[in-house]
Amino acid sequence: DVYKRQALAHSLKNLGLTLTTGGTDNHLMVLDLTELGTTGKIASQLLEEVGIVVNANAIPFDPRGPRDPSGIRLGTPSVTSRGMGEDQMEQIAKAIKLTLSSNQTEASAIVGKLTSKFNS
Repeated sequence: DVYKRQALAHSLKNLGLTLTTGGTDNHLMVLDLTELGTTGKIASQLLEEVGIVVNANAIPFDPRGPRDPSGIRLGTPSVTSRGMGEDQMEQIAKAIKLTLSSNQTEASAIVGKLTSKFNS
């Protein structure tokens, strides 16, 4: 499990996304969206549209208000409980990056393949 959550964090970082702590020691992580020019509220809505559920979350010293913070919180329990591993964490990271880069169509295709293969 530790490798799975680290694989997601590592993949997100490799794609140029910023984790508030630089990585994770548990199943949760927070992405700082400041450099992407979006907010946690918008990002969580976009990700939910492609089938990835996250929470808007404040980042350290967040300049935005609590109703629409600058980050999103995500975790690995729901996907690891389905049997997903390190390769799937890379695909999830890619889908997140695509969604946040306004490519929801390709992101939806990735999520669709993963969910059809790893039904709950």
